[in-house]
Formats: sequence, C-alpha cells, structure tokens
Amino acid sequence: MLDKIRYFVFGIILFLLELFIPHELYGQERSADCWPMFRGDQQLSGSATARISPPLKLLWTFKTGDAVRSSPVIYKGIIFVGSNDGFIYAITSGGALKWKYDAKTSVEASPLLVDNTVYAGSLEGIIYAIDSQTGKLKWKFKTEGQISGSSTWTYSTDKKEKWILTGSYDNFLYCLRASDGKLIWKFESGNYINGTPAIYGKVAVFGGCDSKLHLVNTDQGKEQTSIDIGTYVPASAAVSGDRAFLGNYDGEFYGVSLVQKKILWKTPGGGPFLASPAVSGNKVVTASQNYYVYCFDTEHGKLLWKFKTLGKVNASPVIIGNQVVIASGDGRIRFLDLVSGKEKWSYEVGSPFYSTVAVTSNLLILGADDGKIYAFGPK
Repeated sequence: MLDKIRYFVFGIILFLLELFIPHELYGQERSADCWPMFRGDQQLSGSATARISPPLKLLWTFKTGDAVRSSPVIYKGIIFVGSNDGFIYAITSGGALKWKYDAKTSVEASPLLVDNTVYAGSLEGIIYAIDSQTGKLKWKFKTEGQISGSSTWTYSTDKKEKWILTGSYDNFLYCLRASDGKLIWKFESGNYINGTPAIYGKVAVFGGCDSKLHLVNTDQGKEQTSIDIGTYVPASAAVSGDRAFLGNYDGEFYGVSLVQKKILWKTPGGGPFLASPAVSGNKVVTASQNYYVYCFDTEHGKLLWKFKTLGKVNASPVIIGNQVVIASGDGRIRFLDLVSGKEKWSYEVGSPFYSTVAVTSNLLILGADDGKIYAFGPK
C-alpha cells in the first residue's frame, strides 16, 4: 500500500514538473508537436508528451538512397533524419523534401535540434551544425572516431550559452560551444562511446565499451564517479528523478542511484540490450536482441511483463501515455498496453527497423532498412 501511495505522489510530481518547468530548459518549445532530440528530452526518458493512439494509417513514405538507422526528430512541422546514403534530410510533415545536406558518409545518429540548428554526427567522426531552415552548414568539428550516438545539450556554467555534448569512438566525450563549435572540454573514457549522454542537473550520464557508467560534471568535464556495469553498454541510459536505467550487452538491466552513486538492483542476463529504455512513473520499458520487450518496476527491478516479437529489437521503445510503441527487426510497428504488455495494434512494412519512432500529436515517424521514412497518423 505504501509503495502505491509513493508511486501516485511521484506521478503527480512529474506531471506538475511537466506543466511548470520553463520551456527554455528544454532548448526548444516543449509541446505535443515537438520531438527535438533522441528519446525526446535531455533525460532521454523516451516518454512522449503527445497522445497518439491506434488505429493509425500510413500517410506517406519518403525514399532515401540507403538504409535509415538514424532516429528522426520533429520541430515546427519539419522532420530531420540521417541516412546511410550520407545525407541529412529535412522533410515537411506532408512528405516533401525541404533540403538535404551531404555529410559524405553514413549518418546513423539521431539529429539534435537546438535554437533552429541541426546537430548531427557521422560515421566519419564529424559533428555538423546546420541551419534548420536553409540546410546551410554553420560549422563542423572533426573527432578521431565514428559517431554512433546522438548529441545532447546543456547550459554553460554561467547559463549565457549552450554547449553540445557528443560521444565518439575515439573514446572521448566532447563539449562544444553550440554557436561556433569551439571545444570547451573533452573527457576521455576507457573505450568507445556508443550512446547519448543523459543530463541530470550538471551531470552527463553515459556508458560505453569500457563497461562503466560515467557521471561527468558538465561545467569542467571532470568525472564524479564511474560505476561498473559488468560488460559494455551499447545504448543510452534513461534518467528519471535521481535514478538512471540502462542495459548491457550481456542482457543485464540496471537501476542506479545517481545520488548514492551505486547500483540499486539488476536483473538476470537475457539478450543484449542495444535499445535504450523508456521510463514513465514506476515503469521502465526496454527491448533486447532476444526478441523480447520488457517492462520492469523502477523501484526494485521486478519484471512486470514481457512481450515477444518475431525479430531482434534494436530500436528503442517510446511510452505514449498508457501505451508503448516499439519497432523491431521483424518489420513491424506495435502498440502495447503499458500495464499488461498486451498487443493493441500492429503494422508490417516488411523491412527491419533500427530507427526509433518520433512522436507528435498527429504524426509517428521512423525509418527502415529499405531506405524509407514512414509517416503514420490517426485514421
């Protein structure tokens, strides 16, 4: 009974924060029509403000020149996404090309939208800053390794400017000034950095191939601590309250206290977690290459339900109210009930998904290995 009361109060607090935290803290307008970055927000919660429910219909498709493993973002009715054909695309909500920028090599990371600028990294290790309206390059920054994870952002120490944080396969987390790409600091980890840092106050929270969860102060780029996660972390962590949630390649899933800086619980090994988790209230949802989608209790890591797809799941789940939307290697998009895990609706496109959905009040967008961007909306 006490746990139920605690979860109810926590849910009310999250709701009030959503209503009253100033929009500028998010970098873009925080609304049901904006999905400006990978996982939707700086905490990488994977929880949508929008409420879109099945049944949905396919509105349009847009064909790129190669597989689309980048996860799209949406701002002011424009969809931004990378492709393995080497281009970064801006597409209207009606499916028409607005512009495309030639990055020369595959862009698998999700773009980031901050102050009308698109930030995206390529497998060549270059971070691009592109004007979101014109598609013109503002600046670029070269790292020494491929970039697979999306960028995020934080405020400078004096809160007068914004800084962009990006991990690279050269083992460094880079902090660049958003306006001109000037290097502010860089932090060296022990191996490749695959995912996107989640922001917890003035701390960047991220894992990588050195099997550590790093907590790095964003003012100076100094590490507060690192926590051993057993083996390498292919995806991003999600932050909710003072906790982080993440999985490793051995299939173990963790709940970590960011205040106590220690592991609170972990689950037994399953399949590799290449997907990033989504968290809402007392539930955290993740997915594995063993074909399963899992829902755990955030307090103790208790398995609440699991759902088996027909293929490996590399795309990350998104929570939309009392539903979970997931795309998988079997070429299907599914809506699951968040409480029971039962399937409510599915749609098959016939091509595997690595791309995670972006969600607004009237659009659900994602890319597939057939090179197409798929747009769904209410019937």
